[in-house]
Amino acid sequence: MPYNEILANRVAEKLMHLPDVEEKEMFGGLIFMVDQKMCIGVMKDKVMLRLAPESLVALENIDGWEQMMMSNTVMNGYILVSQDVLNRNEELDFWIKLALEFNPLAKASKKNKTKQ
Repeated sequence: MPYNEILANRVAEKLMHLPDVEEKEMFGGLIFMVDQKMCIGVMKDKVMLRLAPESLVALENIDGWEQMMMSNTVMNGYILVSQDVLNRNEELDFWIKLALEFNPLAKASKKNKTKQ
């Protein structure tokens, strides 16, 4: 199982009220694009969140999260939250709210345009 489907379903349920959410399988997990921007994902048994890099200082005293790494490189503005701290809906709501608050400020990735 590349990602925890139960956790992915919980995240999807929290986002279903939003008008522009798209699910994409990428990076070995399930990514939720909000307003065409990567916002939240489920990677194995962790939730990936895209946050303002400067907001991470305020989270230093909260357990259960880590900086996302890819090939020994810190992914600035992306964190992983362990499933262990997401047992209650209130906990999941807290983290999702942080990602959704940053989403309007996040830059959309450049789309590949193919020549015809």
